[in-house]
Amino acid sequence: MDLTLTPEHEALVAMVREFAARDVKPIAAQLDREARFPKELVATMGQLGLMGIEVPVELGGSGLDPIAYVLAMEEVSAACASTGVIMSVNNSLVCDPLLKFADEAQKQRWLVPLASGERLGCFMLSEPEAGSDAAAQKTTATPDGDGWVIDGTKNWITNGPQADTGILFCMTDRAAGHRGISAFIIDMNAPGVRRGHKDDKLGIRGSHSSQIMFDEHRVGREQLLGKVGEGFKIAMATLDCGRIGIAAQALGIARAAFEAAAGYACVRRTFGKRVVDHQAIGFQLADMETELEAARLLTLRAAAMKHAGQRHSRESAMAKLYASEVANRLAKAAIQIHGGNGYVTEFPVERHYRDAKITEIYEGTSEIQRVVIAADLLRA
Repeated sequence: MDLTLTPEHEALVAMVREFAARDVKPIAAQLDREARFPKELVATMGQLGLMGIEVPVELGGSGLDPIAYVLAMEEVSAACASTGVIMSVNNSLVCDPLLKFADEAQKQRWLVPLASGERLGCFMLSEPEAGSDAAAQKTTATPDGDGWVIDGTKNWITNGPQADTGILFCMTDRAAGHRGISAFIIDMNAPGVRRGHKDDKLGIRGSHSSQIMFDEHRVGREQLLGKVGEGFKIAMATLDCGRIGIAAQALGIARAAFEAAAGYACVRRTFGKRVVDHQAIGFQLADMETELEAARLLTLRAAAMKHAGQRHSRESAMAKLYASEVANRLAKAAIQIHGGNGYVTEFPVERHYRDAKITEIYEGTSEIQRVVIAADLLRA
């Protein structure tokens, strides 16, 4: 498999890296400290074409491939993991299912403004009692005239407090189990949609999430995504792609932690020499970079398979599982290499450590990734 970057990929990396260094990284600590949503950065990402990277140009996107998406996600996330996941949700969890499952009228109405950055999207699958068990949905859509009435509550909805458009999954036929789940496109500012208080989180504090409550919210038939009963299939296909985005986010966090640790080890002196010259630290940095490169290759492989139109459920799960666990190991090691300085907010590694943890949880926990991988191995 040839993973050589094209000139287009290299130009994209240069552009995003410049944006990240100039606009994102200088305010990342402030966004974290204040738990402030980076509205200005989201607007700039829209202008740069980063909110609909894989969406065709004629539908408001950049018309690039999944590898380009991974490269851009890593660059943004290395500067600020909060900004990275805002971008990831809009691309992977909202634009991607609309591109695959929406009809032409829906694409024009909903996808174009999302891909162009004019609007922001969210993905509503989890519930207070339905996290990893996505089939245990309790939110319902009851037929009513030429549409449905929706009631229920969704949990941990990234971009929820700010989103204009949402992809919602709920039960249209309880007796059918997971085959009774349908997907809808939601106007988040319409009557019957309420947003809870933003969650006060350990990490990615600049990325806001909240509960979303539906109280007799009415949707028309034109807001059904796909067919009735196809919601679970749409959700699982979307998460296969979303996991590539979270793997890339984890890569960015891991890279930021590694670069901070390597930089510190080269200037900090103990016992008459640089910290990096102590074999224990040198070997640790060598292991860190090896794991980082392995995670990057797994992520790029999953992206390349998606680009080739190949089934990639196992590969996406492997990339997300490994990259997220690498991010956590490298962030922890970076704090240790910094010593006491790693434990205070003047240095960025404590933020990377807090940001890394969520990558092992959302869009499928590490345990769920292992379930996916094992199930796929048994089918092989």
